[in-house]
Amino acid sequence: MDFDLRPSLHRTTLRDSLRPPWRYVEVVDETGSTNADLIARANAGEDVDGVVLIAEHQTAGRGRSGRTWSAAPRAQLTLSAGVAAVAVPMPAWGWLPLAAGLAVADTVKEIGVDAALKWPNDVLAGDGKLAGILSEVAGQTIVVGIGLNVTLRAGEVDEPAVTSLADLGVADPDRTALAARLLRRLGERVTGWRTGDHQLMADYRSQCTTVNASVRAVLPDGREIVGTALSVDDHGRLRIETHAQADVVAVTAGDVVHLRPNL
Repeated sequence: MDFDLRPSLHRTTLRDSLRPPWRYVEVVDETGSTNADLIARANAGEDVDGVVLIAEHQTAGRGRSGRTWSAAPRAQLTLSAGVAAVAVPMPAWGWLPLAAGLAVADTVKEIGVDAALKWPNDVLAGDGKLAGILSEVAGQTIVVGIGLNVTLRAGEVDEPAVTSLADLGVADPDRTALAARLLRRLGERVTGWRTGDHQLMADYRSQCTTVNASVRAVLPDGREIVGTALSVDDHGRLRIETHAQADVVAVTAGDVVHLRPNL
């Protein structure tokens, strides 16, 4: 696709659409990683709670297990948001990236795209990955990164199993309107997370295709667990009943592969 056919975000419209908990939105033409930028600012002492950073082109985005990749300019919504977590018990911090995935699903469903959630950080639609989430901690602040494919094609990124809103039939997606909608939904889910809203957990569990699936989880230390995903617990962990020992393991992070369709 010709990059000229992918219009830039309208910065003033985005700023005018902001609602709490967001205080400020900054749009940059290019950066390595919006998450890395906000983390660095937080570590330098800046208050990034409520700050949203959006990049038109991210050249060194980070995904699972520290993988890096770069997408085509203006083909995605690539953003990171700072969220103060000091008032939330630390065991519940694991729910914030899940809430972000839910906000993406909320957003795309409003424009006619049926999406589902794959624990811990993928939003799926059709036969591919529509969006990914990356959450990182700096002190008492969590930076939540979201990459939502708008017009991205599989051949434009080193990730064959991707899909986009354009692939799914959304004609001429308006990224500015989409970003404003996503920030509203993300703000609602962040507020629910902060207040311990049980509906957030119920909504996530009802839309998570990993629950009840047979899975293989590759943990950060390289160990593998194969079994049936029973549930997502109140700490945001995936509870897997292992096939080998028939015991239940609570997984905090890892790469999860669905071994067969849900029953």
